[in-house]
Amino acid sequence: MTYLGKLLTGAQVQWKTLGEVAIKISSGGTPNTGVSSYYDGNIPWLRTQEVGSGDIWDTGIKITESGLKNSSAKMIPENCVIVAMYGATVGKVGINKIPLCTNQACANIQLNEEVANYRYVYHFLLSQYEYIKSLGAGSQTNINAQIVKSLQIPIPPLPVQTEIVRILDTFTELTTELTTELTARKKQYNYYREQLLSFEEGEVEWKTLGEVAEYKLTYGSGASAIEFNGETRYVRITDITEEGNLTDNPMSPSSFEEKYLLKEGDILLARSGATVGKNFFFTESMGKSIYAGYLIRVQVNRKIAVPRYIYHYLNSSKYYHFISQTKSSGSQPNINAQQYSSFQIPIPSLAEQSRIVSILDKFDILTTSISEGLPKEIDLRKKQYEYYRDKLLTFPLSD
Repeated sequence: MTYLGKLLTGAQVQWKTLGEVAIKISSGGTPNTGVSSYYDGNIPWLRTQEVGSGDIWDTGIKITESGLKNSSAKMIPENCVIVAMYGATVGKVGINKIPLCTNQACANIQLNEEVANYRYVYHFLLSQYEYIKSLGAGSQTNINAQIVKSLQIPIPPLPVQTEIVRILDTFTELTTELTTELTARKKQYNYYREQLLSFEEGEVEWKTLGEVAEYKLTYGSGASAIEFNGETRYVRITDITEEGNLTDNPMSPSSFEEKYLLKEGDILLARSGATVGKNFFFTESMGKSIYAGYLIRVQVNRKIAVPRYIYHYLNSSKYYHFISQTKSSGSQPNINAQQYSSFQIPIPSLAEQSRIVSILDKFDILTTSISEGLPKEIDLRKKQYEYYRDKLLTFPLSD
């Protein structure tokens, strides 16, 4: 027998709608943003961008009693299951661990605990994310409270629900612990990076990025001008993850010029759009690759600087301050190669650069590597959770 079969031991599983197992399903409202007295109060007010598959302990915006009374927002008790109904977050699920109110884009499910364990419902709705998202309509792919009420959910006996929750919560707790550890390590990396890359006046020579590197502009005019059926990876800014890795869905051009091939130690800089300033360090282990539109390739002169040293400095607070001060304004901010070339970098001896790199790379591997570091372990734990969640929450439909 399967573990789930042993849990059930012949007990019946009934399929019900969320409307049937909830005491109440409601949405909220937004106080008039033009009335200042409605905001900066002490009542937590939740927006859908804060609903993201986890426990909710606080909100970014607080409203006043007056704002609550003069809007459709209503207080809900703790431990409601909240489903995002609008826009990019539609289908995302969370649990409020404090009493709060929400905007109109949240469906707030207060469950009948004599029928359904709220965490059991939460885990089940997580498993239905893609399905719920597919129910959306319009350019914003919105759903509504009626759709949420009509969602079908299997309801085994409460002791079975409790045991399923215990197992799945074990996996999520492991992931939470690892994520907390990753956050701490990132802070540690940031601290040591700032310390190691700070120098007293006159201690080292300063050079511009243009003095320590050569620049190459982008390949072609973008993906639309290229046929894709080859084996060489076409690296776009959207392929670069926040951790500095490449995504698993490469595009491969059928032909290209050899001069656009990336080499070990090349640094890519985003020059336009929302990602302006984003940077990426290329290694040959990533495979044969060329670079795409809106990217600038920086090739460091190794007689002057260690490429990884330059890369770490391009992640420092001084670099991001430079980006914020230099980029153009407007909906499509940009920085050109000449502007990038003016960025000032402290250049100690090559031996000292290598020493700094050896320290910072250890933190970088731990916090960004998908083959050795904490991100790999977190990814494995998430996959493990999803595997057991699907096994434990797959029930035959009622006749």
